[in-house]
Amino acid sequence: IKKMLDGYVDTLHFDEAWLPHAAFHPFYGEYHAMGKKRVRPKESLTFATQSTHKLLAGISQASHVLVQDSQNRKLDRHLFNEAYLMHTSTSPQYSIIASCDVAAAMMEPPGGTALVEESILEALDFRRAMRKVDEEYGKDWWFKVWGPDKLVEEGLGRADDWIIKGEARTAKWHGFGNLAEGFNMLDPIKSTIVTPGMNLNGKFDKTGIPASIVTKFLAEHGIIVEKTGLYSFFIMFTIGITKGRWNTLLTALQQFKDDYAKNQPMWRILPEFCQQFPRYERMGLADLCQHIHELYAKYDIARLTTEMYLSDLTPAMKPSDAFAYIAHRKTERVGIDDLEGRITTSLVTPYPPGIPLLIPGEVFNKKIVDYLKFSREFNAQCPGFETDIHGLVEIQGDDGKISYFADCVSEGKTMPESMVISRTEDVVHVGSDGPFGRTI
Repeated sequence: IKKMLDGYVDTLHFDEAWLPHAAFHPFYGEYHAMGKKRVRPKESLTFATQSTHKLLAGISQASHVLVQDSQNRKLDRHLFNEAYLMHTSTSPQYSIIASCDVAAAMMEPPGGTALVEESILEALDFRRAMRKVDEEYGKDWWFKVWGPDKLVEEGLGRADDWIIKGEARTAKWHGFGNLAEGFNMLDPIKSTIVTPGMNLNGKFDKTGIPASIVTKFLAEHGIIVEKTGLYSFFIMFTIGITKGRWNTLLTALQQFKDDYAKNQPMWRILPEFCQQFPRYERMGLADLCQHIHELYAKYDIARLTTEMYLSDLTPAMKPSDAFAYIAHRKTERVGIDDLEGRITTSLVTPYPPGIPLLIPGEVFNKKIVDYLKFSREFNAQCPGFETDIHGLVEIQGDDGKISYFADCVSEGKTMPESMVISRTEDVVHVGSDGPFGRTI
C-alpha cells in the first residue's frame, strides 16, 4: 500500500488498533505499517495509531501515534503538537502516559520478541486443543475456531499459512472469495469461535446456537469475551497472558455442550441472568437457543445486515452541517416507522458488527428501516439479548412499552443563513497569510 500510494497522497494513516505487537516479531513480516529494515516512502508521511491498552501492557485508553518521515519530507512537529493539543486535556492522566512507557519498555528485544512468540504459541495450542476435542466428538457438533484448514502439530509453523489468499484452492476456509494477493493476514492470536447454526454463505441450519447465549453462559463462569456476533464470538491472546489459561474456556465450552444436550433449565445454568429476566427461568437451554435461532432465520438477519451495508447510501449534506443541527437544536426525534427518507444528525452504528452504518448527513433508506424494525421486534421478544444500535433513542412509555427513535434534521426548521457558510462570498480572509491570518 505504501509503495502504490507513495506521492499520490500526502499522508498515509494505518489504523493498527489491534496490532501494536506486530513490529516486534518476524512472524508478521510486512503486514503492518512500519519496520526498521523496510524502505520508507519517498514523499508520503506514514502515521500508525495503536491501541496499546488492547494487546500490550497499557491501562485503559493508553494508545500511541507513530509517525514515520518519508525520504523527502519530515513531520512538522510544532504543527502536529498544535493539532494534537486541540483534542487532548491540559490535565492528562499521567498513569496512562506511564503505562505507555512501560509497554514500550516491555517490547524491547529480546524480551518483547519472546512475549509475542509466547502469545502466538498459546493461541495455536488453544486452536489445536479445540480441534482435538472436535475429533473426539466425531460427527456430533462442536465449536470451530476460524482459521486455516491445516495447523502444524507443534511450534509456530509458517506465517504464509495465515495469509488470506484469493486462489480457489486455499480460499475455502476464509470465505472471502477472490481477493487480491498480499494484502490480508489473519493474526493467530485473534481467535474467532464459530457456533453452529449458519454457514459462511449466510445460510441457516435447522438448529442453531446463537453466540449471545454462549457468551452469557461464559460470563457467569467468569469468562468475558471481546466481541460477540450472531454465530461467532472473539477472544484474544494478549501479550503476557497466563500460560494455559485457555483451559478454563475449553472446560466451560464443554460444559455448555453438555447442558445443551440435556436441555438444562435456565434458572440452573444462568441464575444471575434469570434473576434479571425471570421469563426465561423455566425455559431449557436448547429451547432458548432454538427460539432465537428461528427468529434470526425468519428475518434472514445475516443477509439483511449485509444488504443494508451494501445499499445505496445517499449523502444529503456535509456531516459537519448535519451535526451542527444538534448544537442549534434544530433536530426532530422521528419514530422508526417514519424514518425512510429522513436525514440523520448522528452516527447510526448497529452492534454487531459495530461498523457505522450512517454518518450525519446521510439518508435512511428502506433496507436500513427494515433492519431497525427487525431490531424492535427482536428486542421485544428477547429482552436480555437486545440488538444494540448506537444512534437509536429508547423511550419507555407509561405502559412500560419501549419505543425507538432517531434524531434527524428537522423538516421545517432550516438553519439560519448566518450559521451556514457554504458560498464563496461568505468567506472573508482577515490579515496576512502569516500565523495571525484568519478565514471567517
